[in-house]
Amino acid sequence: MLTVKTPEEARTLIREAFPPCPRSEAVGLEAALGRVLFSPVTASEYVPGFDRSTVDGYAVHSADTFGCSDAIPAILTIQGEIAMGEGAGAALAPGCCAAVPTGGAIPAGADAAVMIEYTEDYGDGTVGICKSAAPGANLIFKGDDVRPGQTVLPAGRRLTAQDIGALAAMGVSEVPVCARPVVGILSTGDELVPVEAIPGEGQVRDVNSAMLRALVESAGARTVCYGILRDEEDLLRRALDRALEECDVVLISGGSSVGMKDATCRVLASRGKILFHGIAMKPGKPTILGSAGGKPVFGLPGHPVAAFFVSQLFVRPLLDRLQGCEPRSYAVPAVLTEAVSANHGRAQYMGVFLSRRDGVRYASPIRGKSGLITTLAGADGYFCIPRDCEGMAAGTTIDVCLYSAD
Repeated sequence: MLTVKTPEEARTLIREAFPPCPRSEAVGLEAALGRVLFSPVTASEYVPGFDRSTVDGYAVHSADTFGCSDAIPAILTIQGEIAMGEGAGAALAPGCCAAVPTGGAIPAGADAAVMIEYTEDYGDGTVGICKSAAPGANLIFKGDDVRPGQTVLPAGRRLTAQDIGALAAMGVSEVPVCARPVVGILSTGDELVPVEAIPGEGQVRDVNSAMLRALVESAGARTVCYGILRDEEDLLRRALDRALEECDVVLISGGSSVGMKDATCRVLASRGKILFHGIAMKPGKPTILGSAGGKPVFGLPGHPVAAFFVSQLFVRPLLDRLQGCEPRSYAVPAVLTEAVSANHGRAQYMGVFLSRRDGVRYASPIRGKSGLITTLAGADGYFCIPRDCEGMAAGTTIDVCLYSAD
């Protein structure tokens, strides 16, 4: 008999039992994508380091262009031409202009740039400016992007491609990030065979090892897979001991229920303590959470859909916190396309396909049993029917938690 926790109680227990304690390491910029910053990144220089033009044209004193037009252009003397990647040279004299490319340096004294489309080169060393330029027009000034001492990226941020660009602009070639937690994955069951094998009578392929490995690595952690274990307590005990020695978190797939061969609870209790056995959710009720040597050990249901939802809802947020960042979630409203019933007393999680018609987002529930992993393939997200609700009618607007922000 399981004494279950609500999903909310389970989350609270996980947070209290396993506080974040990230370790720092330095990685090269090319390996920093998706990693979590251990400490804030503060600029040590100006970016850009000089005033720049955002257009091909002429650097000018804006006052020299006031009131000009196509009919009455401002006539300016060409003082010189600024090459890309070179300094601006001498300060710009009044009544003069300097040819400048997009991204080129602006000479001292100039406070605007005029697009070449609004100019006319007379061929005698002068240029006609046919459109006036306000101060600052078409310029990026020194330090507009970043100034010394400015905190650009905070600790705990998971680095994106645009963050990598900002780091490169500041000359940061090594990034202080949180070390990736190592997660051990054990699959148990006499019926399991490797993915490449052809199952015999009564056998099934080991889905959970591959699925859990993908989920864990997508959360930024590293994995160690310990293969398939037969339903023998001594085998599980030895494998768990090894995993606890080598890993920060352990996931045991299968054997989490209360049958004679379901040994996970007994083995875990012999190595640490059981924090809970059972969550009031569907799928995933017979989930175990234990602590051994201060490390979290999850006993996951063997059925793939149940193992997936438990890992998505509880393991993934824990991995985020162990890396020093807040758990990520992306939710969008959608209209249910059909009614769904629920199992009273348990929070029920169901995958959905999303579609859009006439500007409205719709969610089509995916019906299936917890042993049928292909019901999740291609799904866009999931929603929850609260445990005190017996179902939802077609046309109800629900919050769909997306598997990806893409």
